[in-house]
Amino acid sequence: MSYLDLPALEATPVSTDPFPHVVVPKFVQSKKLPEVIADFPKVPGPGSHPPSELSIKGGFKNVVDELLGDGFRTAVERKFGVDLAGKPTMYTVRGYTRQKDGGIHTDSKTKIVTVLLYLNEAWDPDGGRLRLLRNGTDLEDYAVEIPPTEGNMLIFLRSDSSWHGHKPFAGRRRAIQLNWVTTQEVADKEQARHRFSTRIKKLTSLVTGRGA
Repeated sequence: MSYLDLPALEATPVSTDPFPHVVVPKFVQSKKLPEVIADFPKVPGPGSHPPSELSIKGGFKNVVDELLGDGFRTAVERKFGVDLAGKPTMYTVRGYTRQKDGGIHTDSKTKIVTVLLYLNEAWDPDGGRLRLLRNGTDLEDYAVEIPPTEGNMLIFLRSDSSWHGHKPFAGRRRAIQLNWVTTQEVADKEQARHRFSTRIKKLTSLVTGRGA
């Protein structure tokens, strides 16, 4: 049984308000979600962590493998009318969010498509719910708000108007971010940057004796 609901992605139309995107609720099969959450890798604090610094295994690895597979790429290409063949991918893992995270941004120009897959069981807080915004200044002027729960997935085309962000939240917030990017050099540079940051956080945890 597949971990991801590709037919649901195929059936979900692209919305253009406020920019081209697709939201697929419960994109991770409900029967598989507990296994995926149980296998979510331990991360050394907030921020984005590359897979090279984490233990990627079990149900979590199966989800990642499907996200990196040809079936998912082809579905995204058809959905948005883009050619991603030969374009490098990179992904990072987030386990925690800081109060300062979630500021309004569009993603870097080197990203072509962004995929966010949320792996939290429930979400009561007002903060931490990603909003797709109509401008780069007003967090309240949003078209869509996405709870980071139950395998919900967002895909969007990166542009100079793909503004998004969320109200402040500090605490556990599990997510995978996958991107198709313009060149392999970009992917390598970004992964190296995240790798350095993760290693610093691991050292800090060892010194302070506080794991995240």
